Amino acid sequence: MTNRLPFQPWMDLAQRVMRALEGERAGSARFVGGCVRNALLGEPVADIDIATKLTPDRVTRAMLAAGIAVHPTGIEHGTLTVVADHRSFEVTTLRRDVETDGRRAVVAFTEDWTEDARRRDFRMNALYAEPDGTLHDPTGGGLEDVAARRVVFVGDPETRIREDFLRILRFFRFNAWYANGGPDAAGLAACTKLRAGLGAISVERIWSETGKLLGAPEPLVALDAAEQSGVFEALFPESPGLQLMSDLVRLEAATGLDVDPLLRFLSLFWKDAAVLASVARRLKLSNEERDRLVFAARCDAMLDPDASRADLHRLLYRHGRDVVRDNLLLAWAKQGVSAPGWGRLMAEANVYVRPVMPVSGEDVMAAGVASGPAVGVAIRKLEAAWIESDFNASHETLLGLLA
Repeated sequence: MTNRLPFQPWMDLAQRVMRALEGERAGSARFVGGCVRNALLGEPVADIDIATKLTPDRVTRAMLAAGIAVHPTGIEHGTLTVVADHRSFEVTTLRRDVETDGRRAVVAFTEDWTEDARRRDFRMNALYAEPDGTLHDPTGGGLEDVAARRVVFVGDPETRIREDFLRILRFFRFNAWYANGGPDAAGLAACTKLRAGLGAISVERIWSETGKLLGAPEPLVALDAAEQSGVFEALFPESPGLQLMSDLVRLEAATGLDVDPLLRFLSLFWKDAAVLASVARRLKLSNEERDRLVFAARCDAMLDPDASRADLHRLLYRHGRDVVRDNLLLAWAKQGVSAPGWGRLMAEANVYVRPVMPVSGEDVMAAGVASGPAVGVAIRKLEAAWIESDFNASHETLLGLLA
């Protein structure tokens, strides 16, 4: 593995920030974590994190002197968000843990890069790069892990997990995204042993990490390990297992469907609306997320790959495109990638636009129906006829049915 990170476009974006930090104190700033890891892996870089020897007050002074905005987004842990040229960067003072309780840490600032690296979760996340790309691997294994695409805890896995039990879920998430082959044996054993600690983590953090795990292109090896270790059951004891999600992932790969983490989550509880509503409350899902899951599970549509275009239109009109699409995909996945008919239905559902009934209550009253409950009765009668015509009956044809 090279000892220098080749030039990256995002490094140029950060140069103004790096120059300000280095101007305050030479040798005080390095890129760290995901941006370094992903650049070495050839993966996209989303966030640019910078570690520095400078304390937050000195970082603030350096940024303001350079005309760069500063926001104290995580000041208790030494993190500032700085905004240069409309781009955000997280700048964090080197830290060591003073006290941890499995959820949060009390930290002290340090000037020792190795101390900072030792408190990080995985060796591939404890890599640093100077502004010119010179790499540093304080744990001694991060570069090897990147080359081998393996996820290994920094130091003793149990110690790292006891510092923050969410690292159990992060272990499986990073394996899903970046690892080749099965999880590191020592890390997996520690996750298995300490899985009950996930109960101490806030549901918001659990849901955020779960979504990232389910968003991986090929998560099945990591998810199978999570299931075998008991971690999956500790998180979602209501689920019957991963079989339908496995079928869905295979369908995605075979058809080129975009990865949809929420649909994958739905597959864990498909057709059990009561359980989904309970899980959504427990995880404090947004109303939009909860409704999508529960409405899809409640859908009683009889999905048949041989359904006619008119049959499909009736389902789409009654349940809505999103609900029908979710059910079509999961029914297709369950039946198998090669099952005929489903692709035709999905193509039709994807372009469906819900039609508007051409007759209103005012039209009905103008045709002689007295105002009141009779209008509703008439509208329902005409709507049924309109649906039966595959939504083709005209305004005049429908009103003629009132005669």
